[in-house]
Amino acid sequence: MPIWHPSPNFGPRRDGLEPSLVVIHYTAMDSAEAALERLCDPAAEVSSHYLIAGDGRLWKMVREEDRAWHAGAGEWRGQKDINSRSIGIELDNRGDHPFSELQMAALENLLQDIMDRWGIAPDGVIGHSDMAPGRKFDPGARFDWQRLERKKLAQQRSFGEDPQAAAMQSFRALAHDAGFTAEADDEVLLAAVRLRYRPWAKGPLEPTDLSPLRNTIRRT
Repeated sequence: MPIWHPSPNFGPRRDGLEPSLVVIHYTAMDSAEAALERLCDPAAEVSSHYLIAGDGRLWKMVREEDRAWHAGAGEWRGQKDINSRSIGIELDNRGDHPFSELQMAALENLLQDIMDRWGIAPDGVIGHSDMAPGRKFDPGARFDWQRLERKKLAQQRSFGEDPQAAAMQSFRALAHDAGFTAEADDEVLLAAVRLRYRPWAKGPLEPTDLSPLRNTIRRT
């Protein structure tokens, strides 16, 4: 059970919306306690529904029925006001080191509960950088998306053969169909998609950049 530590930074979800997404973040702070203090500080005007420490401790700051202030400006699958459509999970991590086993296990348990409770499919679990390319970079290059994919807690990437060529127009079309609809130039979009699927990749567009996207069109 999460530790209830209420934040004053929340409001009602707009237009009668209910959670259809989960957005994963890292805190980029020195400790979970420092992040908890900031997420509950009315002067900061930020919050999240949950915070998971590196040792697996779990805090709940905003009820899932309410709108936390975690996502900010951005877009996913052509939809804006992500705060009204999502549940936010902050992970105690600076972004420059691996996420601990205890933390990942706690995240998996929490994700499964949220997805069951709200009927959220694996393709509804995204990173902050997915919906705000170029503006946000969390949960970052050290986050293990493939671990979540194997447990059906995130959209499974494609492992098919690489296409013969890497045309930016084709890449943008595949990224759009996968959900990356926020406005971004070619370089920013490539960096955002790579953060999710190929965080080690460098340089210009390659055929391998298209491969993970070929199986990520939203299920019907």
